[in-house]
Amino acid sequence: QVQLAESGGGLVQAGGSLRLSCLASGVTFSTYFLGWFRQAPGKERDFVANINWNGGIATYVDSVKGRFTISRDNGKNTVHLQMNSLKPEDTAVYYCAAKGIGSSKYTYWGQGTQVTVSA
Repeated sequence: QVQLAESGGGLVQAGGSLRLSCLASGVTFSTYFLGWFRQAPGKERDFVANINWNGGIATYVDSVKGRFTISRDNGKNTVHLQMNSLKPEDTAVYYCAAKGIGSSKYTYWGQGTQVTVSA
């Protein structure tokens, strides 16, 4: 059974940093494309960043470029999201997700971790 478990969320002041982690189990981790999404209160879940199987290619939504960095450690079945210069508008529940080779949709999702940025 595939499981994704996020950690690292919390409350931080604007301008601060957090590092989110997502540990995967039940998958051949290195074959999966990984992503981070977020959902703010009353809004839809939005894409934040993703990373290919070997970590060589990463993409970001414009609003986080230069502030967030996605990375993965295939040896530890973990994907990270380093978030710097946080803003109140980054407040949301953050989810990690995985999709297999050739899949157009993210198949597996974690339960989410809350990130709150105070002004």
